[in-house]
Amino acid sequence: MFRNQMLEEIYQIRSAVQEKAPLIHCITNPISIHDCANVVLAAGGRPMMAEHPAEVEEITATAGALALNLGNITDARKASILIAGKAAMRREIPVILDMVGIGCSHFRKKITEEFLGQRIPGAPFILKGNMSELKALAGDGCSVSGVDVDPKDVLSEENREETIRLAKTVANTWGAVVLASGKTDLVTDGREVHFIDNGCEMMGRITGTGCMLNVLTAAYMSVGKPMTAAVAACVVLGISGEMAAVQCRGTGSFQMAFQDALFCMKDEDIRERMRVS
Repeated sequence: MFRNQMLEEIYQIRSAVQEKAPLIHCITNPISIHDCANVVLAAGGRPMMAEHPAEVEEITATAGALALNLGNITDARKASILIAGKAAMRREIPVILDMVGIGCSHFRKKITEEFLGQRIPGAPFILKGNMSELKALAGDGCSVSGVDVDPKDVLSEENREETIRLAKTVANTWGAVVLASGKTDLVTDGREVHFIDNGCEMMGRITGTGCMLNVLTAAYMSVGKPMTAAVAACVVLGISGEMAAVQCRGTGSFQMAFQDALFCMKDEDIRERMRVS
């Protein structure tokens, strides 16, 4: 019953994005901006990558959802993230914040805390990060090297219960859905917890797949509830990676096949491959 219901909700979300072509305002980093725009297009949305502080409030007001990303942060992008986030939450426009690198940078953690300090309760909101970033937000400090998850924080049978507890605590503290990305993705609203096991090793060999997950989730949030949108994005992007991996020769051809798989994916591909528990 759960599987059939989840499949139907994912089908509906994908169809609604393709039908409505929502504007997705993405304030992301230049490393992945091109791929992020193409992911939104492949899903059926309309990306806009505006990041100047003088215009982001006006643009966000017209968007179906707002995707924010702390990667490769600058002073201008910091200001824009805070301005756009406030504008979106005032209008109950769905927001997802990708806390890239807060496990290795006190500066980025401070931006996240400032952003959360202006949070408007009840507005649709997702906090995204790997488990090291979630631990940093919860008060474990900034001690990770780089933006990748610390090996000791990778989800395992040994730390499964601790990981669930931490993710639920963050979700309940900030009134958010938490998307903890990794080899196994975890999504929770503080009560229910879903694990998504779709994806492949090649996705970790190219840059920006986490950023792409962020904007795809935003596209799905524009037409669906945050919890379902997050699960759907993890499933669809993970399956795109699986489908691409069987036909690529290396990282270059994988990127092309990855975009093609996302664009060409059918409902039956999801039904056959979805792994959610």
